[in-house]
Amino acid sequence: MFVTVLLLLVTLCAQGGNGLERAEAQRSGHVSVVIVGGTGDLAKKYLWQGFFQLYVNQVRSGNSFSFYGGGLSPADAATPVLFEILKAVSCSKDVAPERCALLKEQFLRLARYRQLKTLEDYRDLAEHIERELQQEGMTEAGRLFYLSLPAFAYVDVADKINNSCRPTGGAWLRVVLEKPFGHDFRSAQELATQLGSSLKDEEMYRIDHYLGKQVVAKILPFRVENRKFLDPIWNKHHIERVEIVMKETLDVKGRISFYDQYGVIRDVLQNHLTEVMTLLTMRLPMNLSSSEEVLQKKLQVFSSMLPLRKNQAVVGQYQAYQTTVQQETNKTKGHVSLTPTFAAVLAHIDEAQYEGVPVLMISGKMLDERVGYARILFKNDIFCLQNPSGVHCKPKQIVFYFGHGSLQYPAILVSKNLFRPVSMDGDWKEVTEHTEVNILGLPISDYYVQTPTEQKEAYSQLISHILAGRKNSFISAENLLASWALWTPLLDSLAGSHPRIYPGGADNGDLLDIRVNGKDIGYNSEVVIISPEQMGGASANSFQVMQGKFRSADMVSAWAEELMERLAADIQEAAEAAVREGGVFHLAISGGSTPLALFHRLALHHFSFPWSHTHVWMVDERCVPLTDLESNFHGLHDHLLQHVRIPYFNIHPMPVQLNQRLCVEEDGGAPLYEKEISKSVNGSSFHFVLLGVGYDSHTASLFPGSKVGELGESLVALTESPVKPHQRMSLTFSAINRARAVALLVMGKGKHELITQLSRVKDDPDKWPVTGVKPADGRLVWYIDYDALLG
Repeated sequence: MFVTVLLLLVTLCAQGGNGLERAEAQRSGHVSVVIVGGTGDLAKKYLWQGFFQLYVNQVRSGNSFSFYGGGLSPADAATPVLFEILKAVSCSKDVAPERCALLKEQFLRLARYRQLKTLEDYRDLAEHIERELQQEGMTEAGRLFYLSLPAFAYVDVADKINNSCRPTGGAWLRVVLEKPFGHDFRSAQELATQLGSSLKDEEMYRIDHYLGKQVVAKILPFRVENRKFLDPIWNKHHIERVEIVMKETLDVKGRISFYDQYGVIRDVLQNHLTEVMTLLTMRLPMNLSSSEEVLQKKLQVFSSMLPLRKNQAVVGQYQAYQTTVQQETNKTKGHVSLTPTFAAVLAHIDEAQYEGVPVLMISGKMLDERVGYARILFKNDIFCLQNPSGVHCKPKQIVFYFGHGSLQYPAILVSKNLFRPVSMDGDWKEVTEHTEVNILGLPISDYYVQTPTEQKEAYSQLISHILAGRKNSFISAENLLASWALWTPLLDSLAGSHPRIYPGGADNGDLLDIRVNGKDIGYNSEVVIISPEQMGGASANSFQVMQGKFRSADMVSAWAEELMERLAADIQEAAEAAVREGGVFHLAISGGSTPLALFHRLALHHFSFPWSHTHVWMVDERCVPLTDLESNFHGLHDHLLQHVRIPYFNIHPMPVQLNQRLCVEEDGGAPLYEKEISKSVNGSSFHFVLLGVGYDSHTASLFPGSKVGELGESLVALTESPVKPHQRMSLTFSAINRARAVALLVMGKGKHELITQLSRVKDDPDKWPVTGVKPADGRLVWYIDYDALLG
């Protein structure tokens, strides 16, 4: 319904505005260019170079120009800074050095700095422009304001431009806005409404520099020019999947204040990669130059997208990110940021043409290479019996290669087992001489390769489009809101998700590989690094059982079955060592469902276990009769004790029921059990304590907020769970931390977020009770299955 209304609005606008836009674009005369934020990083890196290129290309066009760098600083301080930036602009290779020097000299004479802070400053600028027009006898073509500013400043500056800097006499006004355009659907809608009170939609150019990349701009023309080849195969019967990937090697140092609020999905996927996705999958317009028709076709894609659900995305965060957040935002070491720096999202289009075709959008920081591409991978129905390296047995694909990576130039590549694309216009050429390089599984010699005859910077391309009034390469309000309507529900569902931690660069290995399973995706690898110090540099990719570090303690991880096998073996090894040393083994076991698989393993496979010398103690017990199904002892008895030959007197249930009452403090059950431990266990030091961890990080029956520190030196205490009146009896930290060995067993996907959280928090037993488990003279080992580790 929402997108249908947008389509109707676009149709109505197209009927009334198309002629005006063309008339404005053709008007010649004087153009005033104002870069607000003219000494900032974006202006320094891209904008002034882009406007210099515009000036060079327009010198003989009949237009004249003046350029203003605007900012909050006074003119005497900022003018030298601006001119240092301007001196660095350069000409393309086809401009002779003498002519380039002359053009640069002219450009510098036409540029000046203006303080633009108050409404009066904008009025002064308008008066200055009008005075110069009169003095030179020039007709004004238009005014171009480029807002190279944080998004929060857009509304105020747009209001100042509207109230004091609008041109008169039929000249146009164009205001360029940099992303981000909002944080979600509601904020984008609010921003669009606020800007709409100062500027008309045709006056706003929301820039996405990806649409200025030469290969991205060529996607639709390529599809049209090669329609006779593509129409039969551009559908679900032939396309295996669509991939849109942007990999970066850099971190986000210096950008944390922005990045930590937005993350990779808002920074890259919602805009750049989504725009590429629409260009690849939209129905082809009859007129490529009609911005209204292109917009309609894009909106049709959004209306056909299936909703994005949480299980259609995986997120990650490079290891050093937390430290950078703490350094740049003055956060404490306990601060945990869940902002993803890597994301892979699986989308589907609910149209007959693309039904069931996976569309993958992937981007991340601190990856192994800098590269961007979109790939259409086709199904291959040919099986080569004796020549698997033959051209017809290789991947069939079309790659729109944006640049960088192993191929240093932008290109469109078509594998030779598909078709030979038609020759493009004079701005593109076919490459026939290749260096030895592989592109997505194929040597480049196995592709037909087309590349621009001259590489042009994206901002330069878009700036020329702004002057020409071409809006095809810019984001309309309708397009923007449709995109946010798609992405906002997914972002909301991921808000509390803990990203997978990855080390960065080549060390990522296969940590970020994903597996598509129907309409869901997940990480494929079995090994994940939780925090910087956990793995200790060891690589365990080739082992069924992985060993490393977690919270500075030893960690063992494996799939559930292998993990139980390993834990059972470790318990038996501890038992045999204790019996050899002192003739007895004291084992304390926690309750709950987590250790049931371990009990089965011990009962069915460990026939040589020294049960006759083993004493079994309870770590904690619910305040219910021991015959009750909720009793921890009842579970231990049913699943283990009744299946092994252990002496009756070696079994020590907790005395939760005394005098026909449950857990009454006056009955002294806790001191009674403590006395029994002190009498039977040398130094009250158990040989092995097996613990679990609850979703709220409780261990034994020591819960968050229960002020465990107040239990003092007592070994046993009555405790309460957060949901009264389910009281418990439990060993205290004093008893647990005297043990020679403590095992913390964590299993199941539901514990993944807990594990990720625990990897980052500092010791705080009142808030995170399990962090109080620190054997004084013993060894702590975490046993974590891959479901809990991987989520």
